[in-house]
Amino acid sequence: MQETSKVHRIKGRTIGLVPTMGALHEGHLSLVKRAKNENDVVVVSIFVNPLQFGRNEDFDRYPRDIERDRELLKRLDIDVLFAPDPKLMYPDAFATSVTVGRCSDTLCGAFRPGHFTGVATVVAKLFNQVKPTRAYFGQKDFQQTVVIRRMVEDLNMDIEIVIGQTIREADGLALSSRNAYLSGAERQAAALLYQVLLASSGAVTPGERTDEVREAMHKALRAAPLIAEVQYAGVYDPATLEELAEFGKRNLLAVAVKIGGTRLIDNMLVEK
Repeated sequence: MQETSKVHRIKGRTIGLVPTMGALHEGHLSLVKRAKNENDVVVVSIFVNPLQFGRNEDFDRYPRDIERDRELLKRLDIDVLFAPDPKLMYPDAFATSVTVGRCSDTLCGAFRPGHFTGVATVVAKLFNQVKPTRAYFGQKDFQQTVVIRRMVEDLNMDIEIVIGQTIREADGLALSSRNAYLSGAERQAAALLYQVLLASSGAVTPGERTDEVREAMHKALRAAPLIAEVQYAGVYDPATLEELAEFGKRNLLAVAVKIGGTRLIDNMLVEK
């Protein structure tokens, strides 16, 4: 991979990287299409990263279908599919990690300790392996984009981070590989996340307190019988991810719940 990228960079070609864990859906493919429009060469990585899964999380059952993914990428005529072996990514002597402070500790970080260290470590490795000009991530994983941008800025990585919009089903549910875990009834219940975000977005008024909106979000989510746990729901600063007491000009509405055994997240950026 490094030699392939070196050849392209020497010839002055731009490289777009779309890092994924496979089980590709239209959200991933929208990033691939954008990368094709903005770069000379497109690399899609598929790697289910063990470092970002905690104990008792779904690493072993995370959906994997490399042949289906390969076929989808062939149709888009990408240049390189990079699917490294875990033993090459993390050999026995591997002892280095990348930790991004502050923005990793809130929201999902509070419920998945070590998750964003695993994310930052694998993304740093992919950046060194692929040597991209631009790297593409989806807004659905908003906290991940904040962590990666912070890492890129702090470590002076010469890479442009591009954020693609969240792609949704007809009823608003954000596309996610983990949606495959949901039963029919759970899938219907999951549409409530977007409905809550949409309703809350209409109440955003800069300078006003966020208490009522936050309480309404929690109340609506907790009233749904199939939602087993509300991990967070509120209004946050999109730059720092700190919870806001008052609405600003830019506001991140974000939720994380468990439906059955499946953890789902969603968010909406509201600018006034």
